[in-house]
Amino acid sequence: MATPFLSIIIPAHNEATRLPQTLASVQNYLASKDFDAEVIVIENASDDETAQIVRDWQAKMPNLRLISREEAGKGGAIKQGMLEARGAYRFMADADLSMPISELEKFLSMGKSHHVAIASREAKGAKRVGEPEYRHLIGRAFNLLVKLIVLPKVEDSQCGFKWFSAEAAQRIFPLQTMTGWSFDVEVLAIARELGYTVTEVPILWYYQEGSRINVFKDSWRMFRDLWHIRRKRKKGMYRG
Repeated sequence: MATPFLSIIIPAHNEATRLPQTLASVQNYLASKDFDAEVIVIENASDDETAQIVRDWQAKMPNLRLISREEAGKGGAIKQGMLEARGAYRFMADADLSMPISELEKFLSMGKSHHVAIASREAKGAKRVGEPEYRHLIGRAFNLLVKLIVLPKVEDSQCGFKWFSAEAAQRIFPLQTMTGWSFDVEVLAIARELGYTVTEVPILWYYQEGSRINVFKDSWRMFRDLWHIRRKRKKGMYRG
């Protein structure tokens, strides 16, 4: 498969429990489509059976690729996956599939008119299910800072499902420097600096237990990262 239409990129750190169901859902979804696709799992610094589970699935899912990284960090995993993907379009998806894979239809229906599109839990028509109120409030507070400091008018920069054309991915991700949770903001800031419109797509989203974000420690680190991103943008470091 030289150039599949779609690459689905799934970062996975210690996802042995959730990954089998996710791969089954993705496989069933793609079986109903008439385009070629590849699925890439980027296992990063796992100490469970994540990598072996992917190897076992490759026997029944020939379009499944495994990339293993010694370094932990979702941002680094996504960057490598985006740059090694072969698809004409490249979609990053969290391993928990908190956005059901069927919601991908909304991105496919956009056709070739969008180079960068992001799943949004805040756009008109979106629906959140089962999220604790305190988590929602913390997320909205952080996104307010994102809008004030880096990304005006982007209502949900942190949802883990994002769509890029191959052209956009090959221009944006080489400029990405952050490997932790703030990489989403940086990637979207780079996209805007390069002249891409960031389109928010309203989705159905289910809260999943097991988040690895430490609300207090990681929130402070992410707040600090926002100022680093702002400074780099002002220095022209994101213009290629």
